[in-house]
Amino acid sequence: MPGETLWKAPGFQTRMPDDAPTPPPAVPPTWRQRFGAWLYRQRIAAAWVIVLVAITVIAVATVHADALRHGRSMTLAWAILLEGSSHLMIGAMVPALYWFHRRFPPVPLGRNLLAHAAITVPFSLVHVLGMFALRWAIAPLLGRTYSIQLDLDTLFYEYRKDAITYLILSTVLVALRYVFAEKPAAAATDATIADVPAAEPPADDPPPGSPAGRLERFAVRRKDKEILVSAQDIAWIEAAGNYAILHVGGETYDIRSSLSRLEAELDPSRFVRVHKSYIVNVERVREVEPWISGDSRLKLDDGAVVSLSRRYRPRFEKVVPVRT
Repeated sequence: MPGETLWKAPGFQTRMPDDAPTPPPAVPPTWRQRFGAWLYRQRIAAAWVIVLVAITVIAVATVHADALRHGRSMTLAWAILLEGSSHLMIGAMVPALYWFHRRFPPVPLGRNLLAHAAITVPFSLVHVLGMFALRWAIAPLLGRTYSIQLDLDTLFYEYRKDAITYLILSTVLVALRYVFAEKPAAAATDATIADVPAAEPPADDPPPGSPAGRLERFAVRRKDKEILVSAQDIAWIEAAGNYAILHVGGETYDIRSSLSRLEAELDPSRFVRVHKSYIVNVERVREVEPWISGDSRLKLDDGAVVSLSRRYRPRFEKVVPVRT
């Protein structure tokens, strides 16, 4: 079967016993499953894109309709420039907003609220200056000019709107944090090769198995040839239904196995479950970056970024203690 594990070490096994049951037919993950797994990793960024695009569309339609209703001449392109430049700057500041929320968490309520109130001033200045600069630079492409006004009345008018915008963005950020946070009680177990799924070990316990039975290499079938993959060359492993995707030196290989089974068979001093969908080779981790809701992101030496959920963080720190 394409992508099926042919043998493992120690003790290679290249053929099944005569009385062995016939395994169910295997179907490698489709491009939709792969795209879905990638989209899941980008779910927070995708949510922000959807929110900002929706708000921009509504704002453009409102401004354009309002201008026509009052008899003012305004093309749709000009309305897009006016509102699009504003929301583009807001979207560009979202990463900085995440950093500030990590530095000064607004929940639970406390003295950090003063810090958030104070940051609305530079937030508004960056937004206004960037928005005006974009309008000034793009307006000639539409055959028009845009005059920049930076008097106190204009800045105060924009600040009042930006203070409300900052409050809305912070609310959305906190909401997304809880919507996408992993709930330990709700975390699903992976399906195993057998029809009956294996029980998920507790997050704080080391993975089962004895050192003598650790997988050291895989032989995977790609097209009409078998490729030998050493376990130590695997950077990280990703779940995809009843399959696992091995990421090795920029290449991917599909094997028919669950993460729970691989976690039990691989060397626990090297391979650690960091998420319900990921196992990483800790020797390939180069950076641990704090993220939202207590989660983190692991940056690997191949450029990949993998989520480290707070549920699995104790297991990761047993192997790689994180000092702050």
